[in-house]
Amino acid sequence: MDSSFDAKQSILFSLRAAQLSKALWKSVEKDWQEWVKPYNLNINEFQILWVAHQLEGASVSGIAKFGVMHVSTAFNFSKKLEDRSLLKFSKKTNDKRNTYIELTEDGESLLLSILESYEKETFQVSEGALPIKELYGKFPEFSELMTIVRYIYGEEFMHLFEESLQSFENDFMDKDGTLLPADRSAK
Repeated sequence: MDSSFDAKQSILFSLRAAQLSKALWKSVEKDWQEWVKPYNLNINEFQILWVAHQLEGASVSGIAKFGVMHVSTAFNFSKKLEDRSLLKFSKKTNDKRNTYIELTEDGESLLLSILESYEKETFQVSEGALPIKELYGKFPEFSELMTIVRYIYGEEFMHLFEESLQSFENDFMDKDGTLLPADRSAK
């Protein structure tokens, strides 16, 4: 254990991290709830659709891990999405232990509709970061925060995180303020 800091510093850091992350999450949660509400989804259901899209045939435990939710939460909300024909469950012939999830065509279509409906002006977090973007020419990169998350959740989590961002970067384009799949944006 590193003895270069004392209990008081540790508590102050933890309190600062807790208060700031709670305040930030409250804003993100409000923005996302408003964004996905017209599609009769909650944040967990949207996250499952998004992670299932990114991981293409992930296990329920993989969805839970990357979606940062309990396995039972991932399973229960996935069942609701299956009931709406947005996801399908399957077992692999060589792995009967795990249940795998894939988006259906309707699920892909719904996810695309949600992404296309994004209006950047309605999201307080990105609006709140604009002064940094204006000053430095880019949004914050969260390198220190990512280092903490890497330590807590591991290298695999961060690899999937970076891979999903790169996939999003490659798969979608902004055309006149609307998010479109890259293959449709040329039309």
